[in-house]
Amino acid sequence: MLEGFYKVRYQVDDAVGRSVMYVHDGKMLGGNSAFAHFGTYREADGVVTAEITSQRAHQDPNYPSLLGADIATIEATGRAQGNVYHFRGGSAQMPGAVFQSMMTPIDHDTKPPDGAVGEGGIVNGLYSIHIRMLDGVEGRLTGMLLLSDGRILGGDAFFYYQGTYTSALGRWKGQILNQEHTPAKIEHPIFGGHEVGIGFSGSCDQEAAELEAMALVGKRSIRLSASLKLMRRA
Repeated sequence: MLEGFYKVRYQVDDAVGRSVMYVHDGKMLGGNSAFAHFGTYREADGVVTAEITSQRAHQDPNYPSLLGADIATIEATGRAQGNVYHFRGGSAQMPGAVFQSMMTPIDHDTKPPDGAVGEGGIVNGLYSIHIRMLDGVEGRLTGMLLLSDGRILGGDAFFYYQGTYTSALGRWKGQILNQEHTPAKIEHPIFGGHEVGIGFSGSCDQEAAELEAMALVGKRSIRLSASLKLMRRA
């Protein structure tokens, strides 16, 4: 069964990238530190056929597109080897290049409260998120969040996020656990090597959201803020 939450290692010829992906009901939604990934899949006789769009969400020269374009499409087929899915395909934006990916499941059992989202609450969908440290602490993170009826799944090239939230009347609040799927101590020394618990609250509308939060990193508490932008409704 393909459905679930995955960390993804992908490769275009010799260039390598990483992301997270949630797969459910024929849809694929995820991304990494700079790009949103969304598309569809179908499965027949053990073969999965996927069509994915990669769209830049954060303007950062440190994260170039492996396909040479800020919006690119990928067509790939794959099948399971144990519980890991292996894909191979290509992109019209880079003719002749070979795309390969490996999707490894991440356990997720977060259960949002009943009636988590009321009138005027935050919209279900895939959001880009830009996290900024406060109080003079140097550091930032960018990634993607999937919000769905009170459940949070998401991540970037190094971390994955799981959590829950409630929302109504233009406000929302919740909690997130940030964990590594790929060692991140060198690239992100503040969060790298830790499980980070984050409690947050903020405002939201039909297209975006803001939050302020307190993150517990080991024995250290760090204040942060974040901006979210809706990339695709779910």
